[in-house]
Amino acid sequence: MAAVLVGQFHARDAEGRIYSVHEFQESEVDATASSLPRVTYKLAIGDRVKHLGDDRFELVHNNLELIREPEHTPPAV
Repeated sequence: MAAVLVGQFHARDAEGRIYSVHEFQESEVDATASSLPRVTYKLAIGDRVKHLGDDRFELVHNNLELIREPEHTPPAV
C-alpha cells in the first residue's frame, strides 16, 4: 500500500524542541478494514509518531510526548 501526504504540522516536546510532523493517509484500504482510511504520522526525518488523541502525539522509538502547536494566521497588513 502507498501512503499519500495529506498534511503537516509542528509539535513541541516538554523541553521546547519543535518537530515537523507529516500526516499520511493510506491510498488503498484493505477490504477487511473499517471504512475509515488509515492515517499515520512520521517526523520529517522518518521517525514514526503515534497519535494519542486530541493534540497529543508520541515518538515511537523513545516514548517522547509531543503536543501539536496551534496553527496561527499571520496578522493582516
